[in-house]
Amino acid sequence: MEKIRIQKIIADSGLCSRRKAEELISRGKVTVNGRPCSLGDKAAPSDLIAVDGKNITAQKKKKLCYIMLNKPRGYVTTMKDELDRRCVTDLLKDLPERVYPVGRLDRNSEGLLLFTNDGGFANDIMHPSRHISKTYRVTVRPDISDEQLTRLTEGIVIDGRKTGECSVLVLDKQPGRVVLQMTIHEGRNRQIRKMCEAVGLEVARLKRTAIGPLRLGMLKPGAYRELTSDELRALRNAMQKRA
Repeated sequence: MEKIRIQKIIADSGLCSRRKAEELISRGKVTVNGRPCSLGDKAAPSDLIAVDGKNITAQKKKKLCYIMLNKPRGYVTTMKDELDRRCVTDLLKDLPERVYPVGRLDRNSEGLLLFTNDGGFANDIMHPSRHISKTYRVTVRPDISDEQLTRLTEGIVIDGRKTGECSVLVLDKQPGRVVLQMTIHEGRNRQIRKMCEAVGLEVARLKRTAIGPLRLGMLKPGAYRELTSDELRALRNAMQKRA
């Protein structure tokens, strides 16, 4: 019987994304038949795989779910929070399958957030090699200069590494307040906030409005819905073009 990479088995079980599974394997949290495994190891369907000592069960013929949520501010992007803060999963009710977030938005950010139980799809959306764009509506203070716009566009060193090129449009400009549309092709931690702070701008509001061709549209804060077949097709086409 053909063996499968362990991170794929974990992702297919619905426990977490493939990337998170790789992290758990690297941290020694995963065992196969009672023995620790390493990245790149494979297992057969009959093998006993455990994460943090708890056995996982592969879900056969599960219904694949693809959900978009308009995340409100004040929620953390996690399945469960040790500090008892509100989690984005608290907003999802009566779904036929357990899903997990694809990527993240920090607690004070809002907007488009994807959920799925399709580990391969989640990995493709997040993987840097796919270069899937993320578009944000960013309100900054107090004002923005041409020099600051140029620096944001060309890339800025944050966390010791320069960001890629960023598309920046000024949507609205008022005394002490500017609304920008920023599009990036990376997914680094708090990237938009760090870029703005690096050029001396205070982020007053940050909302993700699009992931690749997928638009948030008029979905209300806290509301969610399944992606349409056309939206899924458009996302997959975007991933193939960038691969």
